[in-house]
Amino acid sequence: MKIWEIMTSPVLTLNPSQKVSEVVTIFMGNKIDGAPVVDKSGKLVGLFTKSHIYRVINNGLDMNKTKVKDLMTKQLLTGHPDDEFSDVINASVPRLPVIDEKGRVVGIVTRGDIAKAFFNLHRSISLELDTIINSTHNMIISIDEKGIIKVWNLSAARLLDTKAEDAIGKHLLDILPNSDLLDVIETGEVDTLKKVKFNKRTFISNRSPIKKDGKIIGAVAVLQDISEIDKMSKELCYVKELNKELDAIVESSFDGLFITDGKGIILRYNKAFEQLTGIKAHEYLGLSVADIKKDGIISEPVTCHVLEQKKSITIMQKSRSGKLTLTTGNPIMEGNGEIIRVVCNVRDITELNLLRHKLEKAKGLSQHYENQLRTLKLQYNGSEKIIATSAKMRNLLDMVVRLASVDSTVLINGESGTGKELIAEIIHSNSSRKDKPFIKVNCGAIPENLLESELFGYDGGAFTGAKKEGKPGYIEMASGGTLFLDEIGEVPLNLQVKLLRFLQSKEIIRVGGKNYINVDVRIVTATNRDLWDMVQKKQFREDLYYRLNVVPVHIPPLRDRKEDIPALVAHFIQVFNRKYKRNKSISPEVVDYIMQYNWPGNIRELENLIERMVVITIKDIITSEDLPFHLRDTVGLSSSYILVSGIVPLREAIESVEKQLLEKVYSKYRSTRQMAKELKVNASTVVRKAAKYQISKDSSIQNN
Repeated sequence: MKIWEIMTSPVLTLNPSQKVSEVVTIFMGNKIDGAPVVDKSGKLVGLFTKSHIYRVINNGLDMNKTKVKDLMTKQLLTGHPDDEFSDVINASVPRLPVIDEKGRVVGIVTRGDIAKAFFNLHRSISLELDTIINSTHNMIISIDEKGIIKVWNLSAARLLDTKAEDAIGKHLLDILPNSDLLDVIETGEVDTLKKVKFNKRTFISNRSPIKKDGKIIGAVAVLQDISEIDKMSKELCYVKELNKELDAIVESSFDGLFITDGKGIILRYNKAFEQLTGIKAHEYLGLSVADIKKDGIISEPVTCHVLEQKKSITIMQKSRSGKLTLTTGNPIMEGNGEIIRVVCNVRDITELNLLRHKLEKAKGLSQHYENQLRTLKLQYNGSEKIIATSAKMRNLLDMVVRLASVDSTVLINGESGTGKELIAEIIHSNSSRKDKPFIKVNCGAIPENLLESELFGYDGGAFTGAKKEGKPGYIEMASGGTLFLDEIGEVPLNLQVKLLRFLQSKEIIRVGGKNYINVDVRIVTATNRDLWDMVQKKQFREDLYYRLNVVPVHIPPLRDRKEDIPALVAHFIQVFNRKYKRNKSISPEVVDYIMQYNWPGNIRELENLIERMVVITIKDIITSEDLPFHLRDTVGLSSSYILVSGIVPLREAIESVEKQLLEKVYSKYRSTRQMAKELKVNASTVVRKAAKYQISKDSSIQNN
């Protein structure tokens, strides 16, 4: 592998006279940690890295005065484009400048380039090893130390009538109950020439432990089928039948099969190969692969490469019929290393495209299931910050989790106190950016004259009082992650223009700066105002509105999803009991009041109410007397309010309501007559129902 195949080119370079402060900006803007230093003619004179910057900081030097030439490394190891990778690269070389014959920089090899080269090499070796194993006539089966099957080649699949996908990952004894390959792991000894029977076949098995660093990590068995040999020794006719069977297998193959001897003389090809190439049966039998190439039947016979390199090779070919095929040639060798056969498998690329589409479909389905699982986890096992039992909120959370998987700009709209910031956090925590920064900015809480510098940052000396070294803004701080702009409707018109340009180009200019800075950040905004109404009144830019309103998310107010209130009340009671070390509980009557209240302050108002009652209530049970006067006066209890939080049999529901009503009247009134009058039933009915539910004056007092 040549250096030019893996190097990064073109490469960003520095000049010796540049200041360190300039280099810092270049490194950050281009996300690099080192660059070659060249003179005016482009020749390499040094290397400057982040380590030199650390040295400036550590030694207390002035970045605006210190120049690159003062610190750069001058003694360098360099490479040329045509150098072999293995000759110049080793573990001690973090990066390698690449120069031409005149000493000019033409590229650089970074750690990433080196890692990529090693990865490609490893993948090539792995594919080659898989091809060899699956081309072996003998069965190869390997297991790990727990007996789990790791290798099950094509011969094993054919001879044992079990596909590799049905065997790999299973325990050996589940597939081959009579196998004693596990004994090799226990003894650690090689076991050769053992005669075994599987699936009515007889094999000679050679078995060995697999060792790594002196430790046994598994075992491998190579099994040769000797059933045919036994039968061939008894009768010649079986050989003929076997040959017919082999012909049938070859002819029934969907893939084209093309077989030559060790000199490239054509021995066999099947009908599928004839159809792919357009040749006639037996037309080229006995001829050489060179004749096929000369006649233009196949553009580049893989057999020639296999015979030359003595290894399995896969290439793309184009046949005379115009079909594009993927051909794999596998050498079959004798014990002395000489090739006696070359077996080529030829597949129409259309089949591979079908497999690719299936894989893409499977990936899409996997992503769908992942989103569903995230939604379920959020709804039923999720964070303490989100309490949602109503259908409206469950549907909202489902949509939000799905939105998290894409990078679309989201505009969250809802009244104050509905939880817009929590929805933004859910979008970030369920996205691919969850490990990156999540920056929250309340645009309404920052003075207009400071908002621009806070969002976009500033360069040194941009205004009076500015830091000498400058300061990054919230947008830069959120790089790679998510920026949440709350109260977006409060951004002044003059700043909306700059914000719009950033959303379009993903570039910013700091206040007082001249250079553009690329920032990769997802934008999520929120407001409790009607932005479209503001657009009509010329208070908000229409183009910015459309840019922000790509995916609108509306959070319903608490009054429109009162099914969530009981769960929210229970949650806040638990939170504030734990926070203030109390043991408060809330009476059903209080929940009735709370359910009827309109909650203009939404969840925030409900949370504050529960905290206030937990803190100031003396009794352990919070009753309606502990509610604020404005809430009781607004709601009242002139009409009954029954909450149905789930589906139960009607008879059980009626009995539950009857029992609760009787307990309440028994705790409030002394006589049965008063109770009957309040309930508008006969006194005998009250007595009968009370007996049914075992309610008495004493029990009602205890229950209340």
